[in-house]
Amino acid sequence: MNEAVLKTLVLILLIGIGLILKGKFVSKEKTDGIKELVLSVALPSTIFIALMKINLDISLLFVPFVALLFNFLLFFITPLALNVLGISSDSANGRTLKMLIPSLAPGLSSFPFISEFLGEESLALAAMADVGNKFFVLIFLYIIAMNMFIKTSGETASNTGEKIKSLLISLVKEPINIILFAAIMLLAFGWNYNTLPTVITGLFDKTSALMTPMVLIFIGLAVKLKEGNKRVVLSILTFRAGVSLLFSAALIKLAGFSYPNHVLLAVALPLSSVSFWPFAHISLFNAKEETTGKDKRTFNMELAIMILAISLPLSTTLILTILSAGTYFVELHRILWLGIGLTAVGIVPLLASRIYVRVAQRATH
Repeated sequence: MNEAVLKTLVLILLIGIGLILKGKFVSKEKTDGIKELVLSVALPSTIFIALMKINLDISLLFVPFVALLFNFLLFFITPLALNVLGISSDSANGRTLKMLIPSLAPGLSSFPFISEFLGEESLALAAMADVGNKFFVLIFLYIIAMNMFIKTSGETASNTGEKIKSLLISLVKEPINIILFAAIMLLAFGWNYNTLPTVITGLFDKTSALMTPMVLIFIGLAVKLKEGNKRVVLSILTFRAGVSLLFSAALIKLAGFSYPNHVLLAVALPLSSVSFWPFAHISLFNAKEETTGKDKRTFNMELAIMILAISLPLSTTLILTILSAGTYFVELHRILWLGIGLTAVGIVPLLASRIYVRVAQRATH
């Protein structure tokens, strides 16, 4: 059996184990415990190993800026897409989508597949890219959410400076970011993975081995099988995936990527699912509004939960499909056609439905 196919089957079976175990993890606290173990232990260990095995290059420092550029691209495109679909950017639904769509959660949706299919060097580059994304979702989107809240409620957000300071501290304290800094410092002083004490490398090897199986089992646990009609959210997320692939194609062309792993990394990483952090910001301001008892809400919490529930399985399916195809999607024209196809599949049905409703309304008049 082809190695890529065999590896894909193993990964799918791990997701299947998560599906089978859903009955054992009925409470949110249990699944969140697995997620925290992945993000605080297994993933940082895997990233540390990957970073310590590459050559330190000043060009690595530009990688976070590329990810940040992608975040801002999605941020500015989202209102345009909402306008085409007839969703007001100044509505609760529109504000919720503007918060979530530009964010990325690569730790749970793309890192395991990048590690399995593309190797440690690609994972190290992906980890560097996530630094830019973390700044975007933690700091920039909090400021955006605060401004939306103030505009909608007419209230002023108290302790704004303290909150931003707290977010910066949490950014610094995140285990992944601590590991990134530690690995870069060790590399700068001439250390690498082979020169570290055996007890240290043994610890990281063992905890790193947990990452892929735990993440995939978590994905199986997190999949919502009994969701209702989620056509609009699925369409918007499909449109987001299409735009992501078009961005990847432009980046590959402009940067002149030719090494297959770099091309596939540029394709897979932007397809990551939406992040939990903007949802945390939304929850914070929603809680403030609940205490005041106001009917008008800045965000739609139900929509935000729905986006998170659909985004993770959709992203992992796309990433796994692309990476398991070997070098098929290394060709630029195939990336472009897939991007155009997903963009059309995402936006055309909703646009056609909107046009049909308008025509029907005119006919009745």
